[in-house]
Amino acid sequence: MQEINLTDLFISLTGRLGLNYEFLATGYEVQIWRDGFTTTLYLVVLLIPVSLFFGLLFAACLTSGKLWLSAPARAFVEATRNTPTLVQLMFSFLVLNTVVSNLLGGAQNNPLTPFFWVVAVVGLHIAALHAEAIRAGIEAVPASTVEAARGMGFSQLQILRYVEVPLALRASLPAIVNNLINLVKLTTVGNAIAVSEITYASIMVWTQRDNVVELMIVILAFFSLINLVVARLGLWVERKLAVPGYGL
Repeated sequence: MQEINLTDLFISLTGRLGLNYEFLATGYEVQIWRDGFTTTLYLVVLLIPVSLFFGLLFAACLTSGKLWLSAPARAFVEATRNTPTLVQLMFSFLVLNTVVSNLLGGAQNNPLTPFFWVVAVVGLHIAALHAEAIRAGIEAVPASTVEAARGMGFSQLQILRYVEVPLALRASLPAIVNNLINLVKLTTVGNAIAVSEITYASIMVWTQRDNVVELMIVILAFFSLINLVVARLGLWVERKLAVPGYGL
C-alpha cells in the first residue's frame, strides 16, 4: 500500500513538471520496464568477466612470440576493433546463427539465443580492446626486470604469469576501465535483435505512451549511475594495485 502511494505521489509531482510517468501505475508496462533493467544488469555482470578473460587470452597470444598464436589473434583483433559492434552483432545473429540452425536441423534445435549473441559479440569486441591495452602494458615492462626474472630461473611462462602480466595489468588499468565503461554502453545494441534490455523495454513503453523524453531521462541516469560505479571501482582497484617505487 505504501509503495502504491509513493508511486502515485511520484506520478503526481512529475506530472506538475509536465512529465508523463503514468505507465508506472500499470502492472504490465512496469514489469516490462523492470525486466529491461534486470536484463541490462545481467548483461553487464556477465560481459565484464567474459571480456577480461578473452582479453588476457588474446594478449598472451599476441605477445607469445609464436606466429601460429599471434597471427590469428592479431587478425581477430584487427577485424573486431575496425568494424562497428552493431554490424558484428547483426552478422553473427543473421548469418552465423542461421548457419548453426541449418547444421542442427532447424531453428527449433538451436540453443543459441539472442542474449547469447549479445554476450559473445560485445564480450569479444571489448576483449579485443583489452588485449591491445594489456599488450602495450606487457611491452612496457622494463627489459631489465624480465632479465632479472630470467636470471632467477623463471621459465617464459612463469615470467609472463608472475612478472609481465601483473605489471602490465596495473599499467593497463586506466584503459581497461575505459573499455568497461564502453562495454556498459554497448549493451544497448541488444535492442537490434530484440534482447529486452532497458532501451528495448523503453521503446515498447513509449510507442504506447508517447513519453520518449521521460524514459530517455531515466535511461541516461541509469547508464550514468552504472558507469559511475564502474569508474569508482576501477579507481579503487588502481589504488589497491599500486606498485610502490614503480611509478604506477
